[in-house]
Amino acid sequence: MFDPVERAPAYIKVSSAIEHKILSRALREGDVLPAELELAQQFRVHRSTVREALRQLENAGLVARPPGAKRMIVSRPEAAKVASGMRHALVLHEVSFVDVWEAMMVIEPEVAALAAMRRNQADLVALTQTSEAFRDSPEGDPTSVNIVALFFEQLGAASRNQVLVLAKQSLAQCLAPSLARMIDTVPQARARITDAQRRIINAVRDKNADEARKWMSKHVRDFKRGYEVAGISPDTPISV
Repeated sequence: MFDPVERAPAYIKVSSAIEHKILSRALREGDVLPAELELAQQFRVHRSTVREALRQLENAGLVARPPGAKRMIVSRPEAAKVASGMRHALVLHEVSFVDVWEAMMVIEPEVAALAAMRRNQADLVALTQTSEAFRDSPEGDPTSVNIVALFFEQLGAASRNQVLVLAKQSLAQCLAPSLARMIDTVPQARARITDAQRRIINAVRDKNADEARKWMSKHVRDFKRGYEVAGISPDTPISV
């Protein structure tokens, strides 16, 4: 009737115990963990078990070893790493372009509206510089898609909402390969992206949330039209 209970390896139990301390805020970012030998004594396990547990936590971004340091410190997973893990999950679940696009249609206009309400002067400077970098990038430049992604990332930062920042980064990564193809294939793509970025920046500068939301909606909607012109099927599964 019942399956045997699996016994978790000792390193997983050690990793889980340390992870619980971190997630419960008993250990906070920047706190220095005890040395491996001391941890081994506390958990009553071999030092190699502690080392494997710390390796697992490091891979998850919960601990890190600063350059030249002998002991681990509690860290915060980088947004890019979280987004990368989410992107892998979406790929494995065979999510299509249209699924990602629909999510962007929900998230990105609200991010732009929040950015308009919460931005500071540094945000405006960063957005303007990024938009100009895209405008001035030559045809066929493989870094163009990274510049477009950076524009979305900077808007997320200006929104001052970390949940939205983490959610949207994985979506941008998912669209990157097909976006690069669209930019290089559709003749008017660069001009339309540049125009949309300019109008979004103007709305953000004027703190006009409704205008920022409207132009971001048009911008993301334009992506779908560009993909169709480029011959990319909406049902095409995203790839890494």
